[in-house]
Amino acid sequence: MSRHPRPAGRPRRAILSTEAIYRTALDLIDREGAETFSLVRLAKELGVRMPSLYNHVDSRVQVVHGVRILLAAEIDWSSLGRLTWDQALAEWARSYRAVFAKHPNTVKLLATTPVYTSTVLDQYELVVTSLEDAGWRPDQAMWILSTLEAFLLGSALDLAAPDQMIDLVADAGRHPRLAAAVRAAPASGRADSAFELGLLALLAGLRAQLDSQTDDREGTAGGAVPG
Repeated sequence: MSRHPRPAGRPRRAILSTEAIYRTALDLIDREGAETFSLVRLAKELGVRMPSLYNHVDSRVQVVHGVRILLAAEIDWSSLGRLTWDQALAEWARSYRAVFAKHPNTVKLLATTPVYTSTVLDQYELVVTSLEDAGWRPDQAMWILSTLEAFLLGSALDLAAPDQMIDLVADAGRHPRLAAAVRAAPASGRADSAFELGLLALLAGLRAQLDSQTDDREGTAGGAVPG
């Protein structure tokens, strides 16, 4: 007497995992943008029903948090705490921008979502520590971090823009100096050149401000010369 095969039970391995969900979400955002991203769309992309998705994540915010984890893991922050504060920030900034340049659609989404990812907070901790150890006040360290991130995210978006953003074909005669400047700056590599110039200028200005603060503190500590 032949036996019928036993019906398959629950798979030994879960079809979904949180990492698979996060990676699919990142791919979806890369392709379609952040504006239309939703858990309903994500479940459809994964080919599962919403209850299956909710077995692994509890909200859209958690998925956004997971996407941030994936991107943060790609950023090279080995320079923080190893190099001088300005050299470390330069290296970290270049890696940070390169990662977000590959995923520009995530910028607006992540920039408007509070950060509680340990990988990101670990990097922030080292940035602030490096700045404070160099002589910056805690409040200044926070402002510097915020300023640098705003610059980096804007620069990442700029990489996704056309090489030439200023079109003077019909109006060059009215703006001769601007037209000459556009011709003088090669369109190819515009975003990279602008980023490097801005980063170096930002760090140079910060170094000058720190030097000035150090001189003021030393002068105050020295006190007036007795008469």
